[in-house]
This record gives sequence, structure tokens and C-alpha cells, in this order.
Amino acid sequence: MSSPAKTERMLEPDLRSAVELVLQLMPIPGRSGEEGEVSQFVRRELLRAGAAASAIQTDSAHRRTPDGGQTGNLVFSLPGTVRGPRRMLSAHLDTVPICVGSRPLRQGDVVRSADPATGLGADDRAGVAVILHAALEILRHGLPHPPLTFCWFVQEETGLHGSRCLTARRLGKPAMAFNWDGGSPAKLTIGATGGYRLGIEIGGLASHAGNAPEYGVSAIAIAALAIADLHRGGWHGDVRKGRQRGTSNVGVIRGGDATNVVTDCVRIRAEARSHQPRFRQRIVAEIEKAFRRAAAEVRNAAGATGRVQIDGRLDYESFRLNEREPCVRLAADAVRAIGREPELAVTNGGLDANWLVKHGIPTVSLGCGQRQPHTTSETLSVPDFEDACRIALRLATTGQ
Repeated sequence: MSSPAKTERMLEPDLRSAVELVLQLMPIPGRSGEEGEVSQFVRRELLRAGAAASAIQTDSAHRRTPDGGQTGNLVFSLPGTVRGPRRMLSAHLDTVPICVGSRPLRQGDVVRSADPATGLGADDRAGVAVILHAALEILRHGLPHPPLTFCWFVQEETGLHGSRCLTARRLGKPAMAFNWDGGSPAKLTIGATGGYRLGIEIGGLASHAGNAPEYGVSAIAIAALAIADLHRGGWHGDVRKGRQRGTSNVGVIRGGDATNVVTDCVRIRAEARSHQPRFRQRIVAEIEKAFRRAAAEVRNAAGATGRVQIDGRLDYESFRLNEREPCVRLAADAVRAIGREPELAVTNGGLDANWLVKHGIPTVSLGCGQRQPHTTSETLSVPDFEDACRIALRLATTGQ
């Protein structure tokens, strides 16, 4: 049985190997839906460290996501060597397309891509490395730990699809989870907004824009009127109605092939977000009403109008954890144990934690040093990444 002093020494991870691990992970291609190669890398490392092959599973989430994919979520489970509720550590495998071709280059305490045309991919390969390294340290050194589940999600970047379509029974009923993504390792995100996504198809009537424009119904005009109506009414952008808060955005507009044709089809993608589910539903309703009003307003010389078809889905529901939740207290204690002060935060973005909470697993999200993700200027702070590795190992073991 390990003595307390020995256990404390073992709680300091091998930071050199952790940095080497993340430098190996970032160049591996793995945009959303194409995570097969990076998933195999994680599996190989676990097996090399002594993990039982039967303890590593892949679920079928990719068969239920909108765009399919190469592989599902990767799950590694360990029985506890000490009693306690099961804890889960998670991160997402995929990166955004701009990170394909990343060549990580360390310059002092910062890692950036040596190729100025690509992003680094620290979002979220740093998170992948943080929880993988914690698992490897436990396997190699026989550290005492409660029952553990490690989960690497697919397709986070395209809408949290991996965590949404997760086969939850594969996780072994964890009582809490700790999720690593972007930002400071001392920031504990305990709440996040909910998001709703809309696909809007506007049908008009085509006609010659020079010889007979009066017989056309412009789908572009309908879109323009609807968006202007939302803007004037305060339902687009930063939405504030009394004490209610939210956001909305028309982010994609596609339509038209020529200037001499009245456009008969426009496709729009939009979203609405709010921490308040009812208010988010109100924003969605206002968007739908604006487009239907505009379709009825635009008429041709014969009185014909356009039509609107709207499809929507909940991307993720909002959540807010109580500061006394065990996972929040454990995460805060782990941050303090390495000499930093925890910062509680609520985000207006979506996280895999949104769906984990929906699956019944209270989840805190922590950062691991990524800066300016999704850009060619993305960097990774080595000291922050190392602190994230220290925090993860403490949360995965009996050390508090």
C-alpha cells in the first residue's frame, strides 16, 4: 500500500512526457467526422501503458449524427482501487478544418503552428492529451484512484454531436464529470447557454429581371425584409427584453445564380441562444414570424406570394450547476492544490458539458491553455497546459 508521501510525489505528473504527447497529437488530421486516426492513436497509447483491450470501447454515436463519420466516442473505463463515486474525465477529439496540416513548433513557453496557413489544433488536442496523460500516469505507476471513465468525444465542433448521441450506458454511471476544452486551467465553467438552430428555405417565383420583373417573387427580397424586421424589433444580435437576455444570428445566406433572374430560392441558416429556455423559444418564434410575414408581403403583379419552410432543432440545452455541487468543489480544490485560484464562469457558448448534464452527469469544464482557437494565430501556453495536467491527475486520483 502506498504511503501518503509517496502518493503525493506521484501526483506530480511527468510534464515532459505530457508536452511530448500533445506535440504528437496536434499534427494528426481529425476534422469533425474524420477522427479515426486520432482515436487510434489514443487507443494505442492506452494499450502500450497496460490497459486491457476489453476496457476500451467505441460507441456508435457517429451512426446517429447528422453527417455520419469514421468513428464514435472512445471510452476507457477503470475499476476503482479505492472506494468512491465514479468520476469521468472528457475532451473532444476533433479539430476545425483550418487545423489540418498543423506543424506544432515550441518557442519557449508557447506552441504555435510552424505553417502560417494553418491553425495549431490545440483546441482540443490539448484536452485530449490532458486526460490521456492522466490515464497513462495511473496505468504506468499504479496510482490509487476511484472508479474512472475517460471519454473522448467526436464531432464537438459541428454541434456537440458526439456528446449528444453518446451511448450513455457505456460510461458506467459516473456521478460527476470534468471536461477539458479551451482557456485557463483555473477557470471552472459551471454553466452554459442553450442553443437552437434553424434552417430556413424561402421559395419565390423566377422571372426575367429586365423584361418581366413584376411577375417574379424575389426570395432575396423576402429574406431582406425579414432580417430588417428582426433588426428593427431588437430580435437579431444581442437580444434584451426587460430582464430576459439572449442572442440570435442569421449566419448563412445562399441563393441566386444571375443578376438578370428574379431569385426563386434562398436558403438561410440561423440560430438563437439563451440561458432561459422560454426566452430562447420566444426568440425562435419571432424569427419564424418575421420570415412568414415577409413571405406574405412580397407579391407579384398577379398577387402570388412566396413561401417559407422552417426546420429547427435544439443543439444543446442550457445548464447551471450549484457552486456546492461535489464536482465543482472537487475541481476548485484541485485548482487551489496547485497554487492557483479558481474562477467560476458561465459561458454563452455550447460545451460537451451541456449534453453530459442532460444525460444526468453534473459536469465542470476546465481549460488547458489554448488561445485564439479556430484561427491561424492559435497558440498553446505550455505552463497552463502543464497546470491542466496537474489538475487532471489530482481529479482522477485519491489526492485532494
